[in-house]
Amino acid sequence: MNLVIIAHNIRSAENIGSLFRTADALGVAKIILAGYSPSISHPKVKKTALGAEISVNSEQETDILKVLEKLKLEEYHILGLELDEQSIPLNDFKLPSDKIALLLGNEVEGIPNYLREKCDSLIYIPMQGVKESLNVTIATAITSYQLLKK
Repeated sequence: MNLVIIAHNIRSAENIGSLFRTADALGVAKIILAGYSPSISHPKVKKTALGAEISVNSEQETDILKVLEKLKLEEYHILGLELDEQSIPLNDFKLPSDKIALLLGNEVEGIPNYLREKCDSLIYIPMQGVKESLNVTIATAITSYQLLKK
């Protein structure tokens, strides 16, 4: 399976660095840094990634709509990780393709509605406690692991 992670408007350089370490550990094909997400040259990304920013393919693109359009042309299934009325629990999600692009949103605001509408599917991680969300890197690790395992 070919998994691409799209990190859109992630504000924390440490979260971006951790995404690279997670991607390296799990065998993610590429990370696309979109919007204002910090680049791999940011010192805090490098410090947290510990070299994974070099071992994992990546690209930087400010225009998220251009990113999604390109991936759809390449026949990727765009999968948003977001708690929404339309979201499917991660465990119930059936892989529709061997090419998945996992869209992540901002740590506070999530994926904006106009981008949720561009997704082919939305998924969420069911929670047992009172909180409705996890840190973006933790949520990505859990989701990526599950998707790559299927």
